Amino acid sequence: MNLHEYQAKQLFRDYGVPTPEGMVIESLRQLDSALNEVGLPCVIKAQIHAGARGKAGGVKLVNTADEAEVVAAQLMGSRLATPQTGGRALPVNALLIEQTLPIEDELYLSLLIDRNSKRHRFILSAAGGMDIEQVAAEMPEKIITLDIDPVTGVMPYQARQAGFALGLKGEAFKQLGQILQALYRLALAKDLSLVEINPLVRTADNQLVALDAKVNVDDNALYRQADLQAMHDPTQEDPREVQAHQFDLNYIALEGNIGCMVNGAGLAMATMDLIKLHGGEPANFLDVGGSATAERVAEAFKLITSSDRVRAILVNIFGGIVRCDLIAEGIIRAAREVGLQVPVVVRLEGTNVEAGRQLLAESGLNLVAVNDLDEAAQTAVKLAKEAA
Repeated sequence: MNLHEYQAKQLFRDYGVPTPEGMVIESLRQLDSALNEVGLPCVIKAQIHAGARGKAGGVKLVNTADEAEVVAAQLMGSRLATPQTGGRALPVNALLIEQTLPIEDELYLSLLIDRNSKRHRFILSAAGGMDIEQVAAEMPEKIITLDIDPVTGVMPYQARQAGFALGLKGEAFKQLGQILQALYRLALAKDLSLVEINPLVRTADNQLVALDAKVNVDDNALYRQADLQAMHDPTQEDPREVQAHQFDLNYIALEGNIGCMVNGAGLAMATMDLIKLHGGEPANFLDVGGSATAERVAEAFKLITSSDRVRAILVNIFGGIVRCDLIAEGIIRAAREVGLQVPVVVRLEGTNVEAGRQLLAESGLNLVAVNDLDEAAQTAVKLAKEAA
């Protein structure tokens, strides 16, 4: 789960990480109060779950109250697309009004979980304010990594190593160690999978301040993070993905025209690979899980067909825990409820498979039963191209 910048910065402040003074507003009526609190000049930042907002016009420096009113009116209630929104324009329902700072240097700092070392890893760079992928590709010598031993936590020598590498001195050098310690405590306490500050700025008085903040929370830990779960903003997500979550379905919208419904993440990935191998493009990733019911299958079908790009659907179910006849009942029920207009290729295998195939054959619906997975993928691609 992602947090907004203003929410992430509140967590930072709770753990002692310096941030600029700011105030979030959710209505233009709150602007005057925010300007009085923060002062002028100030920065107005659109709050969406994506980076690169400045490049998309979502971060503006204003010098007067009149300028602030114009910019705030333009941003509040608008939709903003950045290189990180995947082609979607996200709604701007809140603005962060924040003080300006005299910036000397821009640094990069992030904390993530490295799966190879099975440890938390800090990534730092003196080339802040840039995409870290670009820095890694063009200036790899500017990337600093610190792997944190879970037994000892952040060690003082690691903070010193990073401070020297970044060229910090005096108060900023000392502050870096405190920030590393604070972020590590925060990540552990709140089950964060990613913390990113880009840029972490050094001000004219040699202070480090988190000018931006990005935080991702581990979805699997939300049951014990009620305070963070309350920060969830469903308006920033694909409505279909929000609906899928309500039925414990793992759904991710994609750009293709072949809808996929599969039980098991690995099987779903293999199914999408086969679709692409035969020249097609999947419209979604959808894992109905190992304990799918007829109701959940019906909801899955409704999700798939809610996309107007879908020209064919491939259902690939291996019935181990889940029974194939229940899957077939769900397919038939959904096809009738939504008035299915696109062809459906169904590959069932496993428990009660014959009963499931019989139900499909007797349904009288446009359901194409195929036993072989490779053949099923080829058939779905063929039908999608014919319907395009």
